[in-house]
Amino acid sequence: MPKQIPYIIANEGCERFSFYGMRNILTPFLISTLLLFLPQAERAGEAKHVFHTFVIGVYFFPLLGGWLADRLFGKYNTIFWMSMIYVAGHACLAIFENNLQGFYTGLFLIAFGSGGIKPLVVSFMGDQFDQTNKKRAKVVFDAFYWIINFGSFFASLLMPIFLRDFGPAVAFGIPGVLMAIATLVFWMGNKKYVHVPPAPADPHSVLRVARTALLARQPGQSRPGLTVAVMGAAGAVASLCMTPLWGFVIAACLAVVLLLAFGGMGTAMQLERARGAHPDETIEGVRAVLRILIVFSLVTPFWSLFDQKASTWIVQANDMSKPDWFLPAQMQALNPMLVMLLIPFNNLLLYPMLRRLGWEPTTLRRMTGGIAFSSLAWLVIGAIQLQMDGGTATSIAWQILPYTLLTFGEVLVSTSGLEFAYSQAPASMKGTIMSLWSLAVTIGSLWVLIVNAGVKNDGITAMIATTGLSPIAFQMFFFAAFALAASALFGWYARSYRMVDHYRKA
Repeated sequence: MPKQIPYIIANEGCERFSFYGMRNILTPFLISTLLLFLPQAERAGEAKHVFHTFVIGVYFFPLLGGWLADRLFGKYNTIFWMSMIYVAGHACLAIFENNLQGFYTGLFLIAFGSGGIKPLVVSFMGDQFDQTNKKRAKVVFDAFYWIINFGSFFASLLMPIFLRDFGPAVAFGIPGVLMAIATLVFWMGNKKYVHVPPAPADPHSVLRVARTALLARQPGQSRPGLTVAVMGAAGAVASLCMTPLWGFVIAACLAVVLLLAFGGMGTAMQLERARGAHPDETIEGVRAVLRILIVFSLVTPFWSLFDQKASTWIVQANDMSKPDWFLPAQMQALNPMLVMLLIPFNNLLLYPMLRRLGWEPTTLRRMTGGIAFSSLAWLVIGAIQLQMDGGTATSIAWQILPYTLLTFGEVLVSTSGLEFAYSQAPASMKGTIMSLWSLAVTIGSLWVLIVNAGVKNDGITAMIATTGLSPIAFQMFFFAAFALAASALFGWYARSYRMVDHYRKA
């Protein structure tokens, strides 16, 4: 086991406490303090909008962080300096607790810093392994995810209490201190790390191969792939033109999705035309990246369900019966606690038992099951909402079951997804591929914003009314069906996916 791993694990534990400490009190703080200028009926909806816009930023900026690390500064330097910006963002939240613009500036800096380092810490940790000890990487990836939830558990349990008893300055200040400690710990291991330098400018990069493939002409043949890519670019421009109606976040994120989706499809259609202009191994590397992106896109419905536990589920918990000493936001502590229990349970009991029964729980099989379990969790949370809509007083304890199902799905998707993303990424694109894995979370929150905007449409509201369901219950069942369909499609695609091995040579 590489001796430098404890520095990375300790850094991650402190950083995740800081992130979840502020994130898990963000919705209740917005509703109870910062958005008091809005009518009461609008505060919960606006708080959800701000929360998911913030999440979109957190998982969008990994694109920038991954590119800076892979091409300019290397992973270590990018992580360190982005962490300093991260600390400054926490300071803004603590200082500008009653200033809308100052507080939103802090959220932007945290999204920028947290997002910038997000794809890099896990890939930096992967760089510490090579072919001689790669079998230990799975244990460390699980430990990495375990420590994330160790930090998240205490943050979820304690920060709502600090917010209630000591106010937002203290509640947002403590996560800032933890982030400063995380940066210090990471710096302390500098001389022990394996530093993989940034890749030089590559004449055979993915983008250059894609451009060659799309523009290449062949006698007597049209360029259907180029047509598809141009359609995506036109759709992206049209999406940006809708900014006044949809808002910049939805319009810009949808534009990125259209560019990636249609550009990727177009490149795949004409990829063989780049053969000869670029080495064969590069062509196959681009083909692998395109197949990875399909896997990532099919995971986005899971993230649209998962992150709403900190918004939609808290709004539901506010209306449930509970002890006076218990705060709705504290219910989120159940998620990391279950993760810490389920990771060893799966590795020590469940997976060995499945292997003895003759069924190998491969990475993609685990991810398929995880998406399906998230769908089941939302069916249960929707049933609870129906009971509440019927006027029945409902205890917050009923949320334990959907939290358990969603967390089991999270363990199957997230730990497996981290390992999948690193192992399948070509060496020159580790940071970029990990950032695209994070982009899947951005798209998941994009679906939430689109659905929330749709519910405000009079025509859609009238349609929901004909079902006899409340808008929130309708959304819950819609997302459950969305994830179930994605699970089936993911499982179908996974059957034909060919795994590769891109761990560093000794």
